[in-house]
Amino acid sequence: MSSSENSSNTQSETRTDLAEDRTILANERTFAGWMRTGLAAVGMGLAFNAVFTKIEPAWVARAIASLFVLVGICIFYIAQKKSCDVIQRMDPHKI
Repeated sequence: MSSSENSSNTQSETRTDLAEDRTILANERTFAGWMRTGLAAVGMGLAFNAVFTKIEPAWVARAIASLFVLVGICIFYIAQKKSCDVIQRMDPHKI
C-alpha cells in the first residue's frame, strides 16, 4: 500500500469519525429540546392546577392539569426512546 492510499484511508476515517461526532451532538441537542418541551408541559400542568383551583367543577381543572402532566411524561419517554435508538444505530459503526 502506498503512502497516498494510507493517507486517504486515514483521511476518510477521520471524516467518518467527525460525522459520527456531529450526529451524536445533534442527537444530544434534540434530546435536550424534547426534555425542555416535556418540562414545559409538566410546568403548564402544575401552573394550570395552581391558577384555576377555583374553577367549578373542580375536576375540569384537575383533568386539564393531569393531561398536561401526562403529555409531558409521554414526551420524556419518547425522547429517551428515540435518543437510545440513534445511539444503538451508531454502535455498529465502531470497529
